[in-house]
Amino acid sequence: MNKAGQPHPLVVLARLAIVSHLSGDPPPSTEIPGDPAGAAGAFVSLKKAGQLRGCIGTISPVQPDVAREVLENAVSAATKDPRFPPVTLDEVDDITISVDVLGAPEPVSGLEELDPQRYGVIVKCGLRKGLLLPDLPGITTAEEQVRIARLKAGIGTEEVVELFRFEVERYT
Repeated sequence: MNKAGQPHPLVVLARLAIVSHLSGDPPPSTEIPGDPAGAAGAFVSLKKAGQLRGCIGTISPVQPDVAREVLENAVSAATKDPRFPPVTLDEVDDITISVDVLGAPEPVSGLEELDPQRYGVIVKCGLRKGLLLPDLPGITTAEEQVRIARLKAGIGTEEVVELFRFEVERYT
């Protein structure tokens, strides 16, 4: 929310993208006020009654700007997250949306350089990568954060990983 209590323009765009897609309408314009400049990875998370309903994102930008990244990831979070059935138009009003715009990942040498409240984490082993966003409920240690990111990537505890951290700008 901004100071006037209004949702951030990227959150508004995410909701419009979902509604437009589910209605069969053309996608909304990606020219929005306050759009962060440049390209960046972005995650769109959907919750219904406080429970995760979908979350899709990109570690690195795929689109030419953040607004287009959010548009694509919002539709994917609503319709392509394999953990959940697609969102229906009837339930969109009951869904809360958050958008995380990722800062550039930086390599770290160990868990002591991580802080799950401040930094997200990326674990990498060969071509497999797992990511966990920062400041998630119930995730209080770097060890737990890395363990979950490993699970998401299918990386075993005995496998050596490269660790990266990143900060996010979170909009709700």
